[in-house]
Amino acid sequence: MNLAITDIFQAIQRWQLVIFIGLSNVKARYRRSVLGPLWLTLGTVVGAAGLGFLWSELLKVPRHEFVPSLTAGLIIWQFVSGVIMEGVYGFSRQAATIKNTSQPYFIHPMQVVLQQFVNFLHNIPVFFLVAWLLDVSFNLNMLWVLPCLILLILNLLWLALLLGILGARFRDIEFIINMVMPLLLFTSPVFYRPNYLPFSEDIMWFNPFSHLIELIRHPLLGSPPPDFVVLTNLAFLVVGWTLAVWLFNRKYNSLAFWL
Repeated sequence: MNLAITDIFQAIQRWQLVIFIGLSNVKARYRRSVLGPLWLTLGTVVGAAGLGFLWSELLKVPRHEFVPSLTAGLIIWQFVSGVIMEGVYGFSRQAATIKNTSQPYFIHPMQVVLQQFVNFLHNIPVFFLVAWLLDVSFNLNMLWVLPCLILLILNLLWLALLLGILGARFRDIEFIINMVMPLLLFTSPVFYRPNYLPFSEDIMWFNPFSHLIELIRHPLLGSPPPDFVVLTNLAFLVVGWTLAVWLFNRKYNSLAFWL
């Protein structure tokens, strides 16, 4: 696995370049718009308000309990789904750069995660605004957000790398992802918590996205993440990185020819 590991470490050493390119891409996307990236924040506000009042009535959950939970779920989902949706294009959209420069490949999955993390930072103030308006208690358990967010980002990095390789080799992957993501949205606990379900909440934990979402949502709402959620994410980390690095190393020399 020397090629893959060497490439990853070289990309990490170029972190300043990753930040520069990632932020430049975000600025370019919103160039000449009035609000810029704040359109993301406004969209989250509208979604949290509209869906919060609707789903709280459907599920018969008090709004002061449901709306903060929904807002946190939406923000985390946007982060995770953004990495998945963009990660599948991580290498294919950078074909010209890859073919004409000698930069490490792993720079591109890092850019994908960075850009979505910037979007996450634009959205997270919405949660704190909602939490303040609805009198959600803030406590020291919220500090769990920091290590849990690092764990989530590490999982999203291997996911972006893996999807980028598969997307470069099999162009149908992008269509499959676009088709499946709306279904995953409604089968993931974005609009509700697992304990809101009228049937056994254990069924929801078979969904990997449940663990990614609840890892961050629990501390945002003032409680430490459950041990089994943390352990599951750690298992994702080990298994995911092993698989991604193995595939990256095996297809390293072929990657540029697929683009």
